[in-house]
Amino acid sequence: MSPALRRAVGLCLLAVALATACVFLGRWQWNRHTYRDAQIAIVNENFGADPVPLSTVLTPDQPLAGDQVWRPVLVTGHYEPDRTVELRNRPADGIPAYHVLVPFVVDDSSAGTAATPTDAGTVLVVDRGWVATGEDASADVVAPAPPAGDVTITVRLRASEPDSRRKAPPGQVQAIAVDEVLDVAGIDAPTWQVYGGLESESPAPADVPGTLPEPSTDPGSHLSYAFQWWVFALGSLVGFTWMARRELREAADQERVPADRAPRKPRRKEGRAEADEDALVDAQLAQSSGDGAGRAR
Repeated sequence: MSPALRRAVGLCLLAVALATACVFLGRWQWNRHTYRDAQIAIVNENFGADPVPLSTVLTPDQPLAGDQVWRPVLVTGHYEPDRTVELRNRPADGIPAYHVLVPFVVDDSSAGTAATPTDAGTVLVVDRGWVATGEDASADVVAPAPPAGDVTITVRLRASEPDSRRKAPPGQVQAIAVDEVLDVAGIDAPTWQVYGGLESESPAPADVPGTLPEPSTDPGSHLSYAFQWWVFALGSLVGFTWMARRELREAADQERVPADRAPRKPRRKEGRAEADEDALVDAQLAQSSGDGAGRAR
């Protein structure tokens, strides 16, 4: 295999490798785009829906389905304010904040729509909102108290988060993992495997924590990134193929040049010093010849 052919093959293999990598990277970004698009569709469908009784959506031991996230539900019961737990490291609207997690003892998950109360005695973790901690998170957190007595609340369903391996000070958690929250709160009762982001309370208290932010519906840049990777894949195939073709074409052109047209080595041009030296030697030889002829006479 000629050197030119080896270079051309190497360029083609490099093009295939780069194009394959770019195709897979584009596919990865495309999958992220479709997943994000599906999440936005769920938000658009559920966030503006009318609230329904909690008992019509799921049972206490049932995990939250993906298409039920952000769905508003009604439930009746009472808060346990003395068991409040703070969620650390969860900014709200760009502000350092603690979220206020309050256990809510369910009296009726049907919110009065069933003939008899349902799921009485179970506990639902409610994120009532946030309170600012200050820039260095050193400010004392005084959360507004929840309404006392029987309350009907509207919450948006959220899936329980994975347990956090990070330690937190007493009375605080690093994630809204419902079992961990109630363990820190010191409550041992049947627990709903979801938590609720507070939307409203009836009766409404005079003072409430900061309102929880709405979910983002920004699709991100995944789709444009996918097309960019695929353009890179096409560009690598075209560019390196053109370079390989040029290598072969130049090698073929060199083979077609006739031998008698091969470039000759230029004759070395004598320098000025060499010419002067030759003239001096010739003069000395001529003088020697003249002296010899005179002596012969």
